[in-house]
Amino acid sequence: MAFSMIINESLVARTFGTYTLRLFDKGSDSVLVPILGVGLIILAFLVNLSGNRSVGMASMVMAVLKVGGILAFSIAALWASGFSFAATSNATSTVEFSTTGFVASVAFSILAYKGFTTITNSGAEITNPHRNVGRAIIWSILVCVVVYLLVAFAVSSTLSITQIITARDYSLAEAAGPVFGIYGVYFTVALAMVATASGLLASIFAVSRMLTMLTDMQLIPHRHFGMRGSIQSHMLVYTVVAAGFLTIFFDLGRIASLGVFFYLVMDIVIHWGIMRNLKTEIGASATIMSIAIILDLIVLAVFSMVKIASDPLIVVIAVISIFTVFLFEAWYLSQSRPAPASDQHKH
Repeated sequence: MAFSMIINESLVARTFGTYTLRLFDKGSDSVLVPILGVGLIILAFLVNLSGNRSVGMASMVMAVLKVGGILAFSIAALWASGFSFAATSNATSTVEFSTTGFVASVAFSILAYKGFTTITNSGAEITNPHRNVGRAIIWSILVCVVVYLLVAFAVSSTLSITQIITARDYSLAEAAGPVFGIYGVYFTVALAMVATASGLLASIFAVSRMLTMLTDMQLIPHRHFGMRGSIQSHMLVYTVVAAGFLTIFFDLGRIASLGVFFYLVMDIVIHWGIMRNLKTEIGASATIMSIAIILDLIVLAVFSMVKIASDPLIVVIAVISIFTVFLFEAWYLSQSRPAPASDQHKH
């Protein structure tokens, strides 16, 4: 889970750089994209170092700004289109659609909703977590559904499929142009910057908390490398370094693809672990868990097929990375587990 969230952080950071450069008519291939992304990661790191209260206040303010702003833009765009909710036609479009491509795209949709893991990883900071964590997850998913649908309708009512594909990383800003003019583009870019900054701020906090918990449980190794401070501050450094590395060396598409592989595998493993070890304890439904695993496997298989055809390198990187994590963790746990009592008394 930690690796999938770190990948998500680099994705958010790279998105921030891409949208920021739209203000200066720079493309997503500019060297400034990773520079701005890493700069945002460092800024989020400094805010996290200032304490939990600062993180909570900043995240709350930016969350209100981004959700309110995106909803305002979407409703205004739909109003300009007459609330038809119909996609813009493009008679000359040569875009081909297939069931395989649709199922593969579902993988990115799943990734878009994984932000609720930030809530679970920050559970210790939530008042009455046993009651409020579940409520927070439900409300966050509902808000995301509404926002995503309105944005999708707004963009599709303004741009054709071909234009959306051409715009790719900045389609939301591109959709604002025909409706609001240049000021709409500026407004949308500003919203995207706030959204990515707040998401990264909360994600870094959640990952550092989760890694600290795993360290305290002796499930992952820890080395301070001469750094002072708490374990959580060390984990902040490790998280920032890893996210910065991905931001520099991978583009948006590859970071997102890597995140899909890690998240789907993690989801399958967690569901299987619940079915095998915690089903009775937490009252989980074996039927629901089984359906989730089957659906994850289908999406993962189709997504892998598509990526093998279009970008086999990222598939190789994902497979090697996932196996490395599993092998290292298995080795670490085998070394850190105490010897059985019978072995301890042999001598």
